Amino acid sequence: MERPFVFKFLGLNFDLSGMIGSILMAAVVLFVCIWLSQKVEMKPNKKQNVIEYLLDFTDGIVKNNVSDFDARKHLSLYAFVLFLFIFCMNQLGLFLEVKAGDSVFVKSPTADPVTTMSFAMMTLLLSFTFGMQRFGTKGYWRNYAEPVGFLFPINMMEEITNFLTLSLRLYGNIYAGEVLLTLIGNSFAPSYGALTLVLAAPLAMIWQGFSVFIGSIQAYVFVTLSMVYIGKKVTKE
Repeated sequence: MERPFVFKFLGLNFDLSGMIGSILMAAVVLFVCIWLSQKVEMKPNKKQNVIEYLLDFTDGIVKNNVSDFDARKHLSLYAFVLFLFIFCMNQLGLFLEVKAGDSVFVKSPTADPVTTMSFAMMTLLLSFTFGMQRFGTKGYWRNYAEPVGFLFPINMMEEITNFLTLSLRLYGNIYAGEVLLTLIGNSFAPSYGALTLVLAAPLAMIWQGFSVFIGSIQAYVFVTLSMVYIGKKVTKE
């Protein structure tokens, strides 16, 4: 059974495998953005076209789901960075996994529910912040009691379900992909010797390609749902 590499400090457990993966992917995203944005010109070169396409893509997600113009201005960069960061995190475990015995040192950070819950919490806190800026503190909380007051606890429960579905959907898809790759490589491949070893190689490659697709879709879904949740907070229904 694989275990994350946990470091204990002051009575707290720190999952270093997730932290290492997150820092590594943050560095990758920073490097890619700097590399693509070098020598910006009026007539875009190939690298500039790539980053402009990504910016237009994430801007489109924001514009389609957030009607408030002021909120859009602040969410454009957030959606761009969030998409790239989650996309890279989703792919990490497919191509790089560092293990020592039963401990995993590097894996996809999004295969850990703590990471995906942290992203979901960021989105919900932003939605609360923009909602209060748009309607004021009293007006914002009054929205939970509309159209009738007894809906207040139900609407509050909806916030909890939004948090759980947003985070666990991403975690479940990435974790399941890594588990299946592990089963193919560690259990199926050596089970009947050379025969299953030959069969496991193309099967693993096919599943890796499918997992890249799933990781991309899940990054898109997460950013889209984040913008939907924030858009609802700044729109009077």
